[in-house]
Amino acid sequence: MKKKTSKIPSFYKLNPHDRLDYLKDFSNLSDVELSILKSMSGITIDQASTMIENVIGGISIPIGLATNYIINSKEFLIPMAIEESSVIAASSKSAGIARLMGGFKAKSLGNIMRSQIQLVNIPDINTATKNILEKKSDLLNIANRTTPTLHSLGGGAKDISLKKINTQRGIMLIVEISVDCKDAMGANVCNKIAESLSSILEDMTNGKSILRIVSNLATERLVEASAIFNKEILGGEEIINRILDAAEFANNDPYRAVTHNKGIMNGIIALAIATGQDTRALESAIHSYASLTGKYLPLTNWEKDSSGNLFGRIKLPVPVGIVGGISSVHPSAKICLNILGVKTASELGEIMASVGLAQNLAAIYALSSEGIQTGHMILHSRNLAISAGAGGELTDKIANIMIEEKNVNFQRAKELLNKLDNS
Repeated sequence: MKKKTSKIPSFYKLNPHDRLDYLKDFSNLSDVELSILKSMSGITIDQASTMIENVIGGISIPIGLATNYIINSKEFLIPMAIEESSVIAASSKSAGIARLMGGFKAKSLGNIMRSQIQLVNIPDINTATKNILEKKSDLLNIANRTTPTLHSLGGGAKDISLKKINTQRGIMLIVEISVDCKDAMGANVCNKIAESLSSILEDMTNGKSILRIVSNLATERLVEASAIFNKEILGGEEIINRILDAAEFANNDPYRAVTHNKGIMNGIIALAIATGQDTRALESAIHSYASLTGKYLPLTNWEKDSSGNLFGRIKLPVPVGIVGGISSVHPSAKICLNILGVKTASELGEIMASVGLAQNLAAIYALSSEGIQTGHMILHSRNLAISAGAGGELTDKIANIMIEEKNVNFQRAKELLNKLDNS
């Protein structure tokens, strides 16, 4: 049997049908799954009506494949849903450099989410706290009876902690339940557990529960990833020093750090959309984590290793799931999970972190060498040529002329189309 590899020379030169043929073999997709991908949406308007309210239609975002990925010694083709040009190409390039040194190493540090219950108007906070802690075991048992399937799989409510906060509305007691969500993203189960305990806690404290909801600050659902990037392939010591200077800029300036992290999120959110994840939860968790010290910081760290190669690492919360939610409902999202072949939410998180690290390297490498616009302009010029009405070979011809002229704009594309059409 031919060994599966995500290293596919000139993959970008293949037409979409040939790419799908390769993907079919790589991920063992069925003809039905291929037809869903070709449909560009994956769902009908009736199916969409089961997902959200007041449905009137849909919007398609292209799904592309990032190549060259090796993560924890396993080959991956990465499905990414994104409208921004050059992101997938940049991701593939970074992964190609990383694979020369063995690819990415990634590790999930847990699947714990926090469920919070807000209690107010408690007559005696100290007595209330004592009562809750004494009944912790009973409360955990009650919580786990509300999620029997998750509990049977080794997940569910694991611990309860308390904190008092002084506010302008008085002292509040916050009850936090640590929930091992296993392969679910966890919002629904955390909310369900909070609801199941709120009235009991009211009776125990003589207080009133107000909010009963998951926290999206997923500090116990962290993922780490790292990779070594060959110094010669990157362009030598000078380029690596430039990359380190760029990283240090982000370490010391929040305006730069936000843009630095945005590049990371280009990859993470593209993969999240493709696999049906809650992108709002990911964005809020990751950006708040970047601010935990009180200063907004980059999510990656870069340094030279003992051989002078570039070593990068990333650590961030990745609250994702492969059961429940849209990932279990939307046909295209299910297919993208099949393409990855992931068996656990932890593995999906490890892939996301690796993609984020690759995307960051691609951005700071481009900025430190030829500049970010070079790659963007190549694809942007093609989009302008198509918008002007070009097709077939004329698209690349007009795009190449504009790049050579360093005059990439819609009006020039129209001029060139008229000229070449009449020649």
